[in-house]
Amino acid sequence: MPALRLSVVQYLNTVPLIWGMLHGEQRGQFELQFTVPSGCADAIAQRQADVGIVPSIEYQRLDGVEILPGMSIASKREVKSVLLLSKTPLAKVQSVALDESSRTSTALVRILMHKFYARRVHFLPAAPEPGEMLRQADAALLIGDPALAYSGPAKVYDLAREWRKFTGLPFVFAVWMGHSDANLSRRTADFAASLEFGLDHLDDIAAEYAPKLGLTPSAVKVYLTQNIDYSLDEENRQGLKLFYKLAHEVGIIPVEKELLFA
Repeated sequence: MPALRLSVVQYLNTVPLIWGMLHGEQRGQFELQFTVPSGCADAIAQRQADVGIVPSIEYQRLDGVEILPGMSIASKREVKSVLLLSKTPLAKVQSVALDESSRTSTALVRILMHKFYARRVHFLPAAPEPGEMLRQADAALLIGDPALAYSGPAKVYDLAREWRKFTGLPFVFAVWMGHSDANLSRRTADFAASLEFGLDHLDDIAAEYAPKLGLTPSAVKVYLTQNIDYSLDEENRQGLKLFYKLAHEVGIIPVEKELLFA
């Protein structure tokens, strides 16, 4: 079979998903392209990739796509890498600077503010530089590895924890998603095996990535095992469905389509 072109998020939380493709039996079977989450969505939309780790909100915006079953980048309670930094309590926030690298996290902030905090908030796009973002706005959305490394003075709200507080459900940030005509069902086992290989080699991942992020290997392992959940179990699917329902109610997506799995 020809190598599938994969658009892959360049953050730490993606690494277990692709570890087998980098170092295991799946090596050489895929062509990997690294970018930010929004870039993965664009690559799928423009058919520059066959499959991508795509922000979950984009499933509702892309035509002719399906989700690989059983896998996601989710959080059951606290994610640590999707944060709202704020100079004021959330009930008083009037403006939010958005790192638009992830469209799912942007949508989540809009839902939290509108549905749960009843705030009419001004949103403005910004580069992921916390100090500058907080000079422009009351609060700032920071995602991925920059969020993991944040240690500034702002009050930190973990958005997976905020979602859980109001809904009682996990939050699904991204899924493997590809074009329906790519025969993804034939390759699902390879994706699952790559993840299994990654979860079996977390010590190797931690040793390689901890120095790059300024974290300890134990902190990397805690993040990848306790903060990130790689399943797409029934509880995660319920959280995803509620996210889509609320996104539709808020006007983020025009329609709410059912989940279609490869």
